[in-house]
Formats: sequence, structure tokens, C-alpha cells
Amino acid sequence: MEHRAILTPYPSAAEGKATTQMGVLILNADDWGRDEETTGRILDCLLCGALSSTSAMVYMEDSERAAAIARERNLDAGLHLNFTTPLTAPGCPERLVNHHQRVSSFLSRNRLAQAVYNPGLADSFEYLVKRQLEEFARLYGAEPERIDGHHHMHLCANVLLASLLPAGTIVRRSFSFSPGEKSWGNRLYRRGIDRILARRHRVGDFFFSLPPLEPASRLAGIFSAARQSVVEVETHPVCPAEYRFLTGGELFRWTEDLPIATRYAVRGRFPLSE
Repeated sequence: MEHRAILTPYPSAAEGKATTQMGVLILNADDWGRDEETTGRILDCLLCGALSSTSAMVYMEDSERAAAIARERNLDAGLHLNFTTPLTAPGCPERLVNHHQRVSSFLSRNRLAQAVYNPGLADSFEYLVKRQLEEFARLYGAEPERIDGHHHMHLCANVLLASLLPAGTIVRRSFSFSPGEKSWGNRLYRRGIDRILARRHRVGDFFFSLPPLEPASRLAGIFSAARQSVVEVETHPVCPAEYRFLTGGELFRWTEDLPIATRYAVRGRFPLSE
């Protein structure tokens, strides 16, 4: 199998800072704790060595049980902020649900809503972030060392411009694309988001989703980039095709001699901007 890079080097969010040449491949599963099926499939992938880490949802129906599993097995879990999917944990505080519904309604209006700062929802966003950070600390016994977002809404204007995420934490950057894969304006917007992140947070070099699994050259390029850069790949094992790819051995045939990080490895490759 030919492993040919298809990526033109994409500037790190910490552009201009010195980095080592040691690459890292991080495979992270989103939605830990959303429900029992999702948690179970992610756990299968973690136990077979196909994942480095997972991102946990709080105030969901399986959040308590998933946190207990993660703590018992010493799994690497970060916080998966949720502004868009209904909270399903029994006994959710009414005030929390009301703020969540307001924010979810705004963000769901159209795909550009996340790029618009809504001053009328500033208090709601602040409350939701604070409560989810507190709930994660209660469930996992420590504050999250890294944060990402359900539907990537941790990158919305109300979160970034108000600096709601704790400074110094690892925060997932926006998707990486090769030149020509997205419009010039789209890539410029994403680069701006990454630069905002790098002022307060540690970020990786590249971020991709696992699908689409075809064409084969796409995955070859992603895994090739991980030999010299910090590359995070987002997965959702609850999706049957991704689950089969991760647990059926196909992943290990693709990565060959490229090791998958056993945890969400930072190893000095996430320099803080000054």
C-alpha cells in the first residue's frame, strides 16, 4: 500500500514557534457518556488499542456510569462541551435546561450562527460552560485538561470572544483542509479561529475527522502527516462503519509502524503563544 502525503503543510496555530520533528497520531472518540450504546462502543475501541482518548459529555443519560468506568480504568477523558443536543440526565436542573434550550435554539438557526456573537445570550453561554466544567470536575475528580465541543460549538463566537474556556487548557482546533479542498474564505476563517485559540490555549497542528474512509489517499495523507506533526483524528465509534474500521484491524493495517498515542499526548508539541 502506497502511503503518499496529500497535504500541503498547514500553518500551526502557534505559527512561528519552534517545534520538534516528533510526530504524534491521536485518535479521539467523541460523545463518551451520551448513552450506554455510545459509551460501550467507545470502550471497545479503547480496550483494543484503537483509540488514544475520549471526550466526555456531562448531564447526559450515561454520564455518571461512563465517568465511573473512566476513573476505574484510568482512561484519558476530556470535556466535550454540549450546546446543541438536549440534556438527558435524570433530574437536570431547570435553570440549566432553560439556558441550554436558549443557546441551542440560536445555534441551530443556520450554519453561520456560530460565527455571530449574540450579546443577549452571553450570560447563558457563560453559565453553561461554568456548569459543565463543574460537573466534569465532580464526575472525574479533576478539572479537564482538554476541551472540545459537540458539533464543534466550542469554537463559536460567544465562547471564543468571551474567553470562556480556562486559559492553558488543550483545546481542539478547527478542521484542517488542503488548499483547494475548501474556499479561500472558509480556510481564512478557520485560520483566524486557530490564532485566537493559540493566544490562550494549547493546540495541535492538524485536526481531521476519520470519515470519509474513501478515497484511500485521504487517510494515507493524514497518517503520513502524523509522522512529523501533532495530528488529532476525531472518531464516532457509534457509527457502524467507523466501529468496524477501528475494531476490525483495518486501522492497524493503515498505520503500520506509526504508533497510535496511548493517551492524548502533548509532549511539548503544544507551545503557548506569548
